[in-house]
Amino acid sequence: MKTMLLVVGTAGLLVGFTRWENPEVGLPVLVAISLAVCLPLSLCRRLPVTAAILASGVSLLGSVIPGWPGRLVAMTSLCCAAYYRPLRLSSVVAVSLLWVIGYGILTSKTGPAVDLVVLGVALPVAGYALRLQRERAGQTIRLRLAEADRVAAEDRAGLARDVHDSVGHHLTAIRLQAMAARRALGGAPALADRVFGTIDDLSSSALSEVRGLLTTLQAAPGLAAVEDLVRRLSSADRRITVHGKAAPLPQAVDHAAYRVVQEALTNAVRHTDATEIDVCLRHDRHGMEITVTDNGTSSAEVVEGQGIRGMRERVHVLGGTLSVGPRPPHGWSVRVRIPA
Repeated sequence: MKTMLLVVGTAGLLVGFTRWENPEVGLPVLVAISLAVCLPLSLCRRLPVTAAILASGVSLLGSVIPGWPGRLVAMTSLCCAAYYRPLRLSSVVAVSLLWVIGYGILTSKTGPAVDLVVLGVALPVAGYALRLQRERAGQTIRLRLAEADRVAAEDRAGLARDVHDSVGHHLTAIRLQAMAARRALGGAPALADRVFGTIDDLSSSALSEVRGLLTTLQAAPGLAAVEDLVRRLSSADRRITVHGKAAPLPQAVDHAAYRVVQEALTNAVRHTDATEIDVCLRHDRHGMEITVTDNGTSSAEVVEGQGIRGMRERVHVLGGTLSVGPRPPHGWSVRVRIPA
């Protein structure tokens, strides 16, 4: 549907501009040639080189119509061919050169040969340059995500080591002391034996729980855990509603998005008198947008504490943006955009 709207809209513009410049041109012929040159645009993604050849050929046929700007469609199709088929750049350049030469001959605008060559090469090179820019931008984003994953993994591993070395050591020591005391007091009253047995059991259970928590720490939570977060923070006088659902995302983006929602909800619950809080999750092919709004009492001043700074740092390392502030007529809004 979008492709057909593009074709019909572009053809309509060609007809309108031509009739504006030359009202004597027959409308049926003008509409037919305009649609013919625009129809190959529907093939730009699947068969870009074929689309460029067809659009170029039709534009040559229509070049005899005074004031008809169909050449612009041909130029666009040549750029698209180089953009979508960078490995066939030489073929696209050859088509572009033939089109420029043919257009110059048919319209008697041959000009210097060097100018024709430059124009014929410039069109596909422009599309190829756009493709390189897109790939470079994508590579930069992938490197940022990889770096964020590495940093997050190092942080989790460091925290796990610290907890293991500190808490695990002391719990183990407590258990060993309790076991030694039970053996040393073998003939002691039953109450003392029962107390040391309880200490032994509790320390053993605590060690198992710490190991389980450290295992869980290796799998950082993502947006799939937002529903559980909302259930924990909701109450009888505070309703939290989630709009949208979690979608597959890179681990770093998913974890950062969850932490942003967590911090925004915590701030709304802790620092406002909001009774309604809305969490909106929107996804598209470029990334995701998170919006957390509430109906609490708002002020004109934004005090950026540790929580907001933490959100901003998480979003910034992924190349995203964060905006926090009051929203009319009352309440607060946290809006985050993270590329994915």
